[in-house]
Amino acid sequence: MYLLIAGVVLLLLKYLEVGFVAGWSWWWVLSPFAMAVAWWAWADASGYTKRKAMEKMEQKKQDRINKQRESLGIKTKSRSR
Repeated sequence: MYLLIAGVVLLLLKYLEVGFVAGWSWWWVLSPFAMAVAWWAWADASGYTKRKAMEKMEQKKQDRINKQRESLGIKTKSRSR
């Protein structure tokens, strides 16, 4: 996400010819977009994206379980990792 934001900012600065970015080559200005594509390709191929999504779902599930236990008056177990 940060690479996309940096790419859009650099693109706007280059297009509007603002500051020192106006003298840069278009290759330098567009490079954050290429890096974002490379990051997404790596994240999907390595399973990083799926693993983070599963961790988030597991945390939501555990939060729901803890909330239900508290509403029933049962003490929650703290799991250490």
